Amino acid sequence: MSPTLALIFMNERRSLIGSILRIVKDPGIAEDLSQEAYLRAQRTSESQQISHVEGFLHQTARNLALDHLRRSKTRQTYEMDNGAPEALDSVPADVYSLENALIERERFREFRNALSCLPSRAQTVIVLSRIEEWPNHRIAKHLNVSERTVFNDLKLAMAHCRDALHRLERK
Repeated sequence: MSPTLALIFMNERRSLIGSILRIVKDPGIAEDLSQEAYLRAQRTSESQQISHVEGFLHQTARNLALDHLRRSKTRQTYEMDNGAPEALDSVPADVYSLENALIERERFREFRNALSCLPSRAQTVIVLSRIEEWPNHRIAKHLNVSERTVFNDLKLAMAHCRDALHRLERK
């Protein structure tokens, strides 16, 4: 986390909340979206240099507020204000069937087996990249290897796991 980013965010926080509040008309949502703008700026700053942090924060906050407004309008369009409760009975439940659960369990088992066959560095790379969401340069520094090596290990691991899952689907 950049101390500069945190300081800039604290200095711009009121302005960000005010800008968002004009769009969403809800102080709680404005506060939440300002925090989300900060988190997105923080994630971005881990992988690239932000040349104008204040502008980035304000643009991100504005985009988040507009996205929130669009989602709210869409939700209002499709929600039933005073619909009959019986209408909800015909909506299928958003749960996996037993068959889907078994299929996914088998896919996960095959994926885990495929991972275990990889060299330990490739296992570490795929976990850090895909699960921990680390950028390649951070993984390279952590493992004391080049970014190209991280890229190649990740490519190897992804191809190996994809092939294992394809073999399972052909059974």
